[in-house]
Amino acid sequence: MLDKLKLVEDRYLEMEARASQPDFYSDPKAAAKLLREQRELEPVVEAYRSYRRTEQELADLREMLDGPLEPEMRDLCQEEFAENRARLAELEHRLKLLLLPKDPHDDKNVILEIRGGVGGEESALFAHSLLRMYTMYAAARGWTVEVLNCSETELGGIKEADCIVSGAGAFSRLKFESGVHRVQRVPETESGGRIHTSTATVAVLPEMEEVDVALRPEDIEMQVYRSSGAGGQHINKTSSAVRLIHKPTGIVVACQEERSQVQNREKCMRMLASKLYEMEQTRIEAEHAGQRRSQVGTGMRNERIRTYNFPQGRVTDHRIGLTLYKLDAILDGDLDELIDALVTADQAEKLRRSEEAES
Repeated sequence: MLDKLKLVEDRYLEMEARASQPDFYSDPKAAAKLLREQRELEPVVEAYRSYRRTEQELADLREMLDGPLEPEMRDLCQEEFAENRARLAELEHRLKLLLLPKDPHDDKNVILEIRGGVGGEESALFAHSLLRMYTMYAAARGWTVEVLNCSETELGGIKEADCIVSGAGAFSRLKFESGVHRVQRVPETESGGRIHTSTATVAVLPEMEEVDVALRPEDIEMQVYRSSGAGGQHINKTSSAVRLIHKPTGIVVACQEERSQVQNREKCMRMLASKLYEMEQTRIEAEHAGQRRSQVGTGMRNERIRTYNFPQGRVTDHRIGLTLYKLDAILDGDLDELIDALVTADQAEKLRRSEEAES
């Protein structure tokens, strides 16, 4: 591990030297790429340097303890030695995590799809609550949410909604949200006070560009239609909404939120690219279904991942067995405690696999 870290530090020093050259910004794209790589390596290099400093301090303390010391000084040195040894172990664990292979899509924006599931109107109302939850979480992290397509019910629920969530690290945080979300509560329309169970599905896809996925124009059928919903005379008079059908796979995407066909088509193409990428990844995963799966699950849409229980005010994530009694706060976008636990579980599983492979 230390040999690998030395190579990382050497690469970081090379980039520092290159960034200090007068002609560094003559190629803006190359400069941006190098600076991005440098930022990614920075926490690894800082942890590595802290590790080396702590290691040197331990060596110095060990040398002092091997020599003649006053009793009080020996006690102080032994205490400091124990603290540094514990810190060295923490840094070693952190470095192992930092060296784990990074998901190449972690920095991408997100295509977020929410669909009402089992439970009729109650599931549509729950889907609306989930959209609100993710919108509030995004706002708290400084991300933007752009609704591409939304089909509402008469009571204010959502049959389906498609959004783009844009911001630094959006996919790295939201990718664990894919799956079936279950709600247990008494609907307002239930006169007998019985608890109903309903579901909604969430899909989180990394936003892909057309260049990332092979999209042939002859494979795509485009349909235009009039947008529905609020928007005044413009929406009623123009066919600006766009629906794309990918003929080889039957995938259908739609966008009606922009005022022009061109803008709606552009967003549809990004959604289509993301869906095709997801389909290919699902096929690859199915071919390797015999391999051990991650502790936090596969993220597939048919996998029940979480229950929101209103009578008890609790949220339970079934993948890691975590229950939090802060339902209202979570539905208001306070998701970090849940997501942090999922990230930690995912890292622990990856680290265990890495150590198994090395042994």
